[in-house]
Amino acid sequence: MISLFLYRYLQSFLRFGPVGYAPYCADRLRRTVANGVRGEPPSWLELQATKSKKPMVISVTMMDGRNISMPVDSASTSKEVCQMLSQKVKLQDTFGFSLYIALYDKVWSLGSGREHVMDSISQCEQEVKKKGGQEQHAPWRLYFRKEIFAPWHDCSQDNVSTDLIYRQVIRGLKYGEYQCEKEEDYVALVAKHFYVQFGSDMSVENTRTVIKELKAEVVDYARQKWSMLFSKFFEVAKLSGPPLPKSKFICAINSMGITFLDEREKNLLVLSYPELTGVNTIRWVGHQLMFDGLVSWCLVIHNYNLVAMFLAGLIQRSQYAVALQEVNRPDDRTFLSFKKAELIFLIKDDEFSVARGWLKGKNERTGEIGAVPADAVLILPTLTKPTNEVLSLISLSPDQRKTIIDNTVKGTITERVAPSTLKDFSVEYFRQPIKDVNRQVISKNAAPEKLWANSREPIRQPLLKRLVGNPDLSPLACQYMGDYPTRQVQSPLELTDQIFGPPAENEELRDEIYCQIMKQMTSNNNRYSVEQGWQLLWLCCGLFPPSNSLVKHAQRFIETRKREPLATECLQRLQAARRMEPRKLPPHQVEVDAIQQDSTQIFHKIYFPNDTQEIFEVATNTKIKDLVHTIANKLMLSSADGFSLFVKTPDKVLSLNETDYIFDSLRQITDWSRRAKRVNQAGSPVNVSYTVYFMRKLWFSIVPGRDVEADLIFHYPQELPKYLRGYHRCTKEEMVILGALLFRVKVDNDKTQFPMIPRMLKDLVPNDQLKAMSADEWKKHIFAEYNKQAGTTVEQAVIGFLKIIYKWPTFGCAFFDVKQTSEPNFPDIVRIAISKQGITIIHPKTKDILAVHPYNKIANWCSGSTYFHMTVGNLVRGNKILCETSLGYKMDDLLTSYVNMYLNEKRGQRRNQHFD
Repeated sequence: MISLFLYRYLQSFLRFGPVGYAPYCADRLRRTVANGVRGEPPSWLELQATKSKKPMVISVTMMDGRNISMPVDSASTSKEVCQMLSQKVKLQDTFGFSLYIALYDKVWSLGSGREHVMDSISQCEQEVKKKGGQEQHAPWRLYFRKEIFAPWHDCSQDNVSTDLIYRQVIRGLKYGEYQCEKEEDYVALVAKHFYVQFGSDMSVENTRTVIKELKAEVVDYARQKWSMLFSKFFEVAKLSGPPLPKSKFICAINSMGITFLDEREKNLLVLSYPELTGVNTIRWVGHQLMFDGLVSWCLVIHNYNLVAMFLAGLIQRSQYAVALQEVNRPDDRTFLSFKKAELIFLIKDDEFSVARGWLKGKNERTGEIGAVPADAVLILPTLTKPTNEVLSLISLSPDQRKTIIDNTVKGTITERVAPSTLKDFSVEYFRQPIKDVNRQVISKNAAPEKLWANSREPIRQPLLKRLVGNPDLSPLACQYMGDYPTRQVQSPLELTDQIFGPPAENEELRDEIYCQIMKQMTSNNNRYSVEQGWQLLWLCCGLFPPSNSLVKHAQRFIETRKREPLATECLQRLQAARRMEPRKLPPHQVEVDAIQQDSTQIFHKIYFPNDTQEIFEVATNTKIKDLVHTIANKLMLSSADGFSLFVKTPDKVLSLNETDYIFDSLRQITDWSRRAKRVNQAGSPVNVSYTVYFMRKLWFSIVPGRDVEADLIFHYPQELPKYLRGYHRCTKEEMVILGALLFRVKVDNDKTQFPMIPRMLKDLVPNDQLKAMSADEWKKHIFAEYNKQAGTTVEQAVIGFLKIIYKWPTFGCAFFDVKQTSEPNFPDIVRIAISKQGITIIHPKTKDILAVHPYNKIANWCSGSTYFHMTVGNLVRGNKILCETSLGYKMDDLLTSYVNMYLNEKRGQRRNQHFD
């Protein structure tokens, strides 16, 4: 900042400036002195405003969708903007609302303090300029949001505040910012939002009251369940306290307490406010904070005021205290008697003078009420009843706490085992160390290179002597772990592809990858690097096992590091890998993302034909057939036979082979789509979205009504579109009956929907039969049949629909319209139906059956991107059926699956005859 003398001199100097600029510059100087020095150069917006000498106007988006414009200048702070916004929207409970700025997909808080708004806008413009854009086109956005709750937040204090937070929660749920752990929580929140949106039939006044209460419930749910998402974050350094793997953390302060996290947001320690007995500042370079808590922590952070305010506010509102000493006065009923560590409920009726050191309390154990000396109890900073564990810890003396911590540390140390290394293994299997001339020049007594221990140098040659000179090896473990810098920016998936791709194809390279990972984790003092190494080892153990010569060393390596979070998981995966076939492809994106987020559980969403979905846990060694049976059991289907998993990409829908691993199949399909897209987009980076469906693939042994769950979830939603597309041959009478059943499925018993039948005909009648009668005739016949079905439920209507079409020969068929070039007596375009009976060729217009080919008459078949060919009869004199279609891959797969089904049945029959 400028000195007072210089400030006054500048003010005097500016008085003699040009008429237009003098007061303008003087006002800017005054504002800069008041709000402090900026940290960034002027933005494009400021430069334009300087030319016109007019205030700048920015637009801030509120969480209820409103955009509010307001004037700012170069010195405007987030506090000033938040205050102006609060006044405009009549927000009274302003605590915790902050200004946010967003650029592309990055969003960060400017808080509500001394942060300069134009500094952040300038940063956004600089970022756009770095990417080759123009500053004036920087797409920054400003938002006004709730950042943190006070522990005593009360929705009834300010309806405007509650509404804004409510809108923020609903918006966050919509875009995935907030997520519920349980599905029923989503349902409850959606129900409340529905009521808020549409109200009820009650009086207007009652509806308003209920809506306010529901909004408050949603806000309270967010405050309690998503406290980490409503936190202020600060950098923290530990000065003393119990041992932890790190000394620098991220500190999250919220309404529930204080959480310490590592750089990947993994919880290291969670402290509730009752666990903090004091908070003090100490000075070194600036204001810093010391927590004197139950676990004797000393931490350096940069927001003393927030924690101090929360503690003071909680103590002021608290009704709970714990006895620090025993008080026994049975002779005078005025005094409350209690034992040490007992819970005292505080009664705030002003009967006793707090200023003179007296409180009124009720002993939880005895139920007695009396006067309590203020110095005999500790008022707990909490609004809820504290746990017994907190009460017992508070009653301990500092020395007792230290003894417990020391004993814990000593016990941990005595249990440690010297970490195993690959030193013994290297003697027999590793190559000779490379002689480093530079190293010898620097230090004549330099120890020889340890091939089995961590190195900052890249691994330029294989460790295993049998692989020296192998060109297929990709030794990138150093780059993934961060042990060696690389200028080329690569995603984690790109690195894991290069690390695990070659050994997935070549068994000889698998030991080398294990050795490189364990080498880089040995004698490594970089905690981040070690954690990355455990991630690689976790992935590796799920792909393929090491050889018999290496496996015992790998097991010992992991067993002697059991304190590591991933050690137990790695050991289990290693043992499982030895019992199973190796994976064929490197890890899928989902696996890499999961382990990078410290999650060893992977969940995948599976979609069903009836527009529902479920989440299922999928392990790296889960095979398609295992997941199919898991899903069938979860849905309580009578059998998993005939069901399959399908993957839908922007290009195709592919059935997954049941003998493959789920993640190998997903990789194979998405990689194929990615390569195809990259060719079309000249090699630019490509992301391929996909969806996994669970559907019936093979239609056999189906009797409608026998498995109602399968009928409702699969048979009906999969067969209905085929019927409406006009693939089946049926009579007018059948269409009327089916139309009435479909109408009931849509409206149940609501006869008021009768006039809507003409508009609904495309969902009730086959597409090619809509003109068989007029809309009014269809309406009359369908409604008459609907009345005959009185008392039928929706579920019964679904089963009834299936029971009718089940009798048709084309039930369960998969239909393909193709262009045929082999049979001159057939039309150019024919419809091929594939079912359990074989392949049927149908005239697409008349629906006449032109030919039927059972599976035992089909000699062979093949497909490509534009064709499907089939030979009927024998290979020598067989008739060839040549079709042009882009769906040949589907026809090929379906034909193969049905043939395999019959072959498996025959094998089973032979096996049974053998045992008989």
